[in-house]
Amino acid sequence: MSSGMTRSAALLASLAIAQFAICPHVFAEGLKVISDQAHKGFAFPESVACDAQAKVLYVSQFGSELKPTKKDGKGFISKVSLSGEMLEQTFLPASGEVLNKPKGIWVEDGKLWVTDIDVVWEFDLQTRTGKNVALPGVKFANDPTVRGNELFVSDNRGDQLYRVEPADFAAMTGDPEVTVVSSGESVNPNGVFPARDGSILMVGFRSADQARGIYFLEAGGDLKTLASKLGRLDGVHQLDDGSLLITDWNSGSLGRWTAKTGMETLATGFKGPADFCVLPDNGELLVAVPDLVKSELRLIRLTK
Repeated sequence: MSSGMTRSAALLASLAIAQFAICPHVFAEGLKVISDQAHKGFAFPESVACDAQAKVLYVSQFGSELKPTKKDGKGFISKVSLSGEMLEQTFLPASGEVLNKPKGIWVEDGKLWVTDIDVVWEFDLQTRTGKNVALPGVKFANDPTVRGNELFVSDNRGDQLYRVEPADFAAMTGDPEVTVVSSGESVNPNGVFPARDGSILMVGFRSADQARGIYFLEAGGDLKTLASKLGRLDGVHQLDDGSLLITDWNSGSLGRWTAKTGMETLATGFKGPADFCVLPDNGELLVAVPDLVKSELRLIRLTK
């Protein structure tokens, strides 16, 4: 066993032990799909965020064209029920603001962050007012995630990870501090997620013949590899037992990864399985996965 895999197993094991002690929604063994429903009527959905408090989903959509870098002002974010019902098609933007091709979304404490080509937005979910911050040198702002007072944003094509401080920059006068915390590591970070040990999980997306893997940026700034050459990985979420749910464009699937078993497929049939969210619901896990290419939202329920 390589030292890299030893570190990977140790990391996930330590996270699992901590979570068994405090969380009631732990799936320690294999997961199975108990329902899988595809909902149409979306316009190239790229990301879904779960609002656990309000029990709704927010879905970013490109609009009329599958052109992720086109600044056409036609992008929007919809508010959707947990059953897939469209509650409000254009929830954001409001107040005369413009979205082009909104991608990754993160929701926390009544705030919504979303990337849009070369900027990251922060919106207040009550007032729907927003503010954006430019990311100097970014080539393809993809996914945001919040860790405490820090906002991290992946730059897939630029092979970079940005940090924005404070995360709640809409509440401040002036602009936040924007720094690059990882660059040129052949990670091509796409999905990002705050791991329970304080590190930032990343999955990579490059091309069909240049597979990327799973990585984590330690709190001290060191980059480590959990697994390499898995595919074109888009979204990532860490479950309470330490395992990871991941979407992969190469296999068109949603899968679960552990250091012990590797990747296990849960659902297939996607053409563009993008950035998803996970919500504990009635003793199950609801996984909301947008299919960017098919313009669908898949609602997948998992249990033991």
